[in-house]
Amino acid sequence: MPVFSPADHAHFAEHGYVVLHDAAPKSQLKAVVDAIWDFLGMDPHDPEDWYREPHRKGGMVELYHHPALWANRQHPHIHQAFSEIWNTEKLWVSFDRVSMKPPTHPGHLDYDDPGFIHWDCDTSKLPLPFAVQGVLYLTDTAEDQGGFQCVPGIHRRLEEWIKTQPPDRNTHRPDITGLEVKKIVGKAGDLVIWDSLLAHGNGRNTSNVPRFAQYISMFPPGTWEHSREQRLEEFEARRPWNHEAFPGDPRGWEQAHAMPVNLTSLGRKLLGADTWE
Repeated sequence: MPVFSPADHAHFAEHGYVVLHDAAPKSQLKAVVDAIWDFLGMDPHDPEDWYREPHRKGGMVELYHHPALWANRQHPHIHQAFSEIWNTEKLWVSFDRVSMKPPTHPGHLDYDDPGFIHWDCDTSKLPLPFAVQGVLYLTDTAEDQGGFQCVPGIHRRLEEWIKTQPPDRNTHRPDITGLEVKKIVGKAGDLVIWDSLLAHGNGRNTSNVPRFAQYISMFPPGTWEHSREQRLEEFEARRPWNHEAFPGDPRGWEQAHAMPVNLTSLGRKLLGADTWE
């Protein structure tokens, strides 16, 4: 059965993003949160312990191949959502990171991240092939918690908007003057999928609890340069797919722990271990 209604597809076309509720079981969401705390080596009950390495400013956590992450990547509901956006079930899944963005703290100003709006693609190279990105909310995320935010609809008028900008504009980060930035609040289990031409980012966490999220995207095989062999090598080595942009954890935590990943038949296809044919 479809997970998105015609109204959902219309919303995606108009605004550039769509939300799927209850995309993964609560137990799987909690497993990822527990894995993040374990990876960071931090006490979840001691806020003073949330502001140190290996945690990175902005909330990004260099965890890529934990079994809990793969449980969500290969969940049929999540695959179905991306399949309906792409209009094909034959997809590969990204090896993306997770996020634990702590709240602002007067004693830890280095971690007071204001958030930002950006594109992950170079908007000087339009037109670009269609692509999507996604983020799974691991816990309830309020408006003040520094979660996903975007400029609804800019993907549709991007070329016209660019004509109004100076020639030396930043092609990855827009000047948001005059643009509406909308914060997308959500419940644990909400999956936000957005068009890659949608200017987006995360905000400042002014609450008293961290923001937890798992980034997930899917795309047809061959969309990116990495081959099946490269993906399998990265999976076995527990490495990020893009070593230049995402250096990984210098401690080698995942390699040292080497927890086995139980891939389902669907998961093997999403990895590239088995073909879709």
